[in-house]
Amino acid sequence: MLGMGLGAVLLGSVLHDNQSPAWMWWLLGVTALVWPQLAYLLARHSADPYRAEVRNLLIDSAIAGMWVPLLHFNLLPCVVMVLITTYDKFSTGIKRLWLHSLPGMAGMCLLMTLLLRPEPRLESSLLVVVCTLPLLIVHGLAVSTSSYRLIRTVARQNRELESLRRTDAQTGLVARSHWQDQAKLSLERFHASGSPACLLMIDIDHFKSINDLHGHTVGDEVIHAVGQVILDCVRAHDHAGRYGGDEFAVVLSGTRAADALAIAERIRSRIAALHLRDQPDLHLTSSIGLAQAAPHQAGLREWINDADAALYRAKNAGRNQVADHEAQTSHAAPPAPVVQTH
Repeated sequence: MLGMGLGAVLLGSVLHDNQSPAWMWWLLGVTALVWPQLAYLLARHSADPYRAEVRNLLIDSAIAGMWVPLLHFNLLPCVVMVLITTYDKFSTGIKRLWLHSLPGMAGMCLLMTLLLRPEPRLESSLLVVVCTLPLLIVHGLAVSTSSYRLIRTVARQNRELESLRRTDAQTGLVARSHWQDQAKLSLERFHASGSPACLLMIDIDHFKSINDLHGHTVGDEVIHAVGQVILDCVRAHDHAGRYGGDEFAVVLSGTRAADALAIAERIRSRIAALHLRDQPDLHLTSSIGLAQAAPHQAGLREWINDADAALYRAKNAGRNQVADHEAQTSHAAPPAPVVQTH
């Protein structure tokens, strides 16, 4: 409504300079006051509001074209009015709406020119220039504000999409692609500068038996709960993620084996102490393989293979323990039941 009001002031300044007849002032009143309300009601009560609004926008362009000869082709207000009306079609985001609006605008301009044959008066008085400025300023601010909000919205949505891409929905840990990217960077830093790094591979013991005995719903709860334990045990700069199925991985950048072993033991003990609310008799344990970044690891595949080898050594040694690939030793916990059956 503000834009329509400022547009009416602009048109009125030209009508004043041209000493236009009363019927043009009445037409201005209909354009500025009656038509916006009528367009709103037509769209609101239409069975198809979208199509009704598109129709209204096309009529807006036709009205703008009608006013060009009524203003005697006064250059400044006519150009401003046509440009703003056309830009509004772009701002709707409706494909090619601006293009579809041009025939109606040009047709009404030609029709009124043939009917009235107005004498062109291209010059604009100081009054017209002054009345043009508020419309330009307000429209420019509105466009800038709208663009700013759109940019902020797109940036927020991009961040959300990036977060979704990086996050495993079931566990809340990072997705496989993200932790693997971080692991590659850590391995590259090791080869370039000798910066230490460790990789943990974590596997839930007897997970297939849990699924078989308690069902996949409980299996999903176990994976979620273990994922939260891992997330709670790692540091802010570590990268804990899902590897696949019941396997997890943790990239420990800038970390030596002794510190990595302490983190792995913390994860193992916390999983062993974990109890599901709806399955109090279900006891969980995990096996963890630890591999330091080493010169023979040309790529991530070799590093993962070393951590996997340590993991399977932990499993073969009785499970519920941490195995270090370099030390060739396992750090076992006291034996505990894995799955309680009825």
